[in-house]
Amino acid sequence: MPSLKKPPTLNLSTLLKKLNETAVEFILVGGLAAVAQGAPITTFDLDIVHRRSDKNISRLYKLLASIDAYYRRPDEKIIRPLEEDLKGSGHQLLMTSFGPLDILAVIEKGMGYQELLPFSVEITFHGYKMRVLHLETMIELKHDSSRPMDKYRLRIYEETLRMKNGR
Repeated sequence: MPSLKKPPTLNLSTLLKKLNETAVEFILVGGLAAVAQGAPITTFDLDIVHRRSDKNISRLYKLLASIDAYYRRPDEKIIRPLEEDLKGSGHQLLMTSFGPLDILAVIEKGMGYQELLPFSVEITFHGYKMRVLHLETMIELKHDSSRPMDKYRLRIYEETLRMKNGR
């Protein structure tokens, strides 16, 4: 059943707050992870890799229902994610009442939550504690990308890392 949805007000900080309040276990990846580590870029979505345990998926699913999550599509059809969707190995590209949320089971090189955990660090960002993928790891993973946006951002990430390391 088609429905004309009003675009949400972009508020990624509130989306992070909601993830933290519901104790969802995730690693922040993508543009916002780079921003959290000092990269001067703009991003318009939140990318996370979530722990795919039953308990965590249940928490995440309840959160998605509370923030009016639905799949981003080229048409106006509203399709809500199912709990079993979060157990799969694919990407859930969602719109929420606070903006776009990309829930990724794995990222480059097939790395999921458990594989990324040693390459992440806990930080406080906008007052919320969370795990963020190390900038060094983001750079390493983006080197093989053929996407123009990744190639563009890679140079910014590398310069940010050089500045952080005092070089």
